[in-house]
Amino acid sequence: MRMIFGAVLILGMGLAGFAVYMARDYISVYQAELDKERAARSQMVETVPVFVSNKPLRYGQTVTKDDVRIVRWPVTAIPDGAFTDRKVLFPKGQEELRTVLRAMEKDEAILALKVTKPGEDAGVSSRLAKGMRAFAIKVDVASGVSGFLRPGDRVDVYWTGKQITEGGGVGGNITRLIQNTVQIIAVDQIADEDRNRPTIARTITVQVTPQEVASLAQAQATGRLSLALVGADDTEEIAAEADSRDVLGLGERVVATRKQRQVCTVKTRKGAEIVEVPVACPEE
Repeated sequence: MRMIFGAVLILGMGLAGFAVYMARDYISVYQAELDKERAARSQMVETVPVFVSNKPLRYGQTVTKDDVRIVRWPVTAIPDGAFTDRKVLFPKGQEELRTVLRAMEKDEAILALKVTKPGEDAGVSSRLAKGMRAFAIKVDVASGVSGFLRPGDRVDVYWTGKQITEGGGVGGNITRLIQNTVQIIAVDQIADEDRNRPTIARTITVQVTPQEVASLAQAQATGRLSLALVGADDTEEIAAEADSRDVLGLGERVVATRKQRQVCTVKTRKGAEIVEVPVACPEE
């Protein structure tokens, strides 16, 4: 009987040991999987839905619901102006659609600055900032930078005309920088910023303030305007002026004056009247 009891005890202790071993192994595997899941979660990036184009979109096209799709975008890398809500992108459904202002490639995020407001076309008025006006400047091959200007570029505006003297007279020709870094919004009737083929334009439409409109209109009526292309990263405002003497390197103008002849007089009294009588001046 004692032998049977001992055998059962030994068997029980063996089974208990085996159960502990199996439980420890299971716990180790579970803990390893849990650690892997925690590590994966720590590397996960929070995302939000962003609308992108599902095909290339070009200037002047309308953006329909079939032209866009939703992708998950990292929260920390969402471009400014991206659309994350369908009701914002299409507030009035298919009745009033947005129009493309700048070309977009497939899978590119739809941005507010690349499309118009709902129902607007891609005309010049949709590109004007608040408080700004569109003004057309007449140009030719020379004054229009040989046709290399395009919408989105910035230019300096120079005026060439007759110089007005302090006394109100008209002097020689002078060229003066009158506007710095003015933005072009259209070349002739073309407002497409993605157009990169040189065009010999007759007019350049710029975005300026109402006061600048008045200045440019007066300058265009009294002289000739020329444009100079500004570099993409150049934001410095400068002043420039030149006349024919500056160009020829003649320096400042010296005005010759004629020496006046000296006149000597002698005052004499005749009754109640004093009379000045010219006489020969003494030699110096």
